[in-house]
Amino acid sequence: MTTTDPTEAIVLRLRAAGCVFAEDEARLLVDAARTPDDLDVMTQRRVDGEPLEVILGWAEFCGLRIAVDPGVFVPRRRTAYLVEEAVAVTAEGAVVVDLCCGTGAIGAAVASRVPGIRLYAADIEPTAVRCARRNVEPISGRVYEGDLFDALPAELRGAVGVLIVNAPYVPTDEIAMMPPEARDYEPLVALDGGFDGVEVHRRVAEHAGQWLAPGGHLLIETGESQAALTAAAMSAHGLVAHTSTSDEWYCTVAIGRRPNDCQPEG
Repeated sequence: MTTTDPTEAIVLRLRAAGCVFAEDEARLLVDAARTPDDLDVMTQRRVDGEPLEVILGWAEFCGLRIAVDPGVFVPRRRTAYLVEEAVAVTAEGAVVVDLCCGTGAIGAAVASRVPGIRLYAADIEPTAVRCARRNVEPISGRVYEGDLFDALPAELRGAVGVLIVNAPYVPTDEIAMMPPEARDYEPLVALDGGFDGVEVHRRVAEHAGQWLAPGGHLLIETGESQAALTAAAMSAHGLVAHTSTSDEWYCTVAIGRRPNDCQPEG
């Protein structure tokens, strides 16, 4: 008796729903399903637009398997460039903060590449905090709940070597144009960057200098059209700022450094 491989039928359903990587997604769904009924339910969830990573319960990011819970911002592939730029300025043993951490994927990825860092992460969303703890606490990191720097322990003030931020940068009026899997399944607070997409970046830049150690770096993923505004916000508060864009990852990062000889205004 022969058994029928369900993959081809799943591929056809996913293609019809507009999934660009239908073959890869079908294989992942087939591997994850415990029963045929389970596979049918999972496939229908994907056809309905639910993010694949939420259905699977994990996302591949920078070579790591990151736990992803429903209602949490899914780490994007392009954000690997933010990790690369952060790793380049992170010394062994540095205090690293992953702010607006979502799943905690960025901090976890940096920790996997730079030995001995002291990792802290924070997010305003309770669901994200719970998810991040699953990814960060097993590698001896700590996760806090709160609004930006309000979440962090006071002893980190002036001691942070690298501050990594993937805050929302989609302008409010453009949220409606986002893919449904983001717009309908991820929290608005993780998507909405305000009228020009840079409102949260400005809030971060305003106080970052108070938390960075002398010579410490702030790195913020931003849109290519908003990069100058993000960098300007850093410069306005005493950081030495520049931007870096990767055509390979289709990602732009604004980078600010606290000067060694003075405390930036905050």
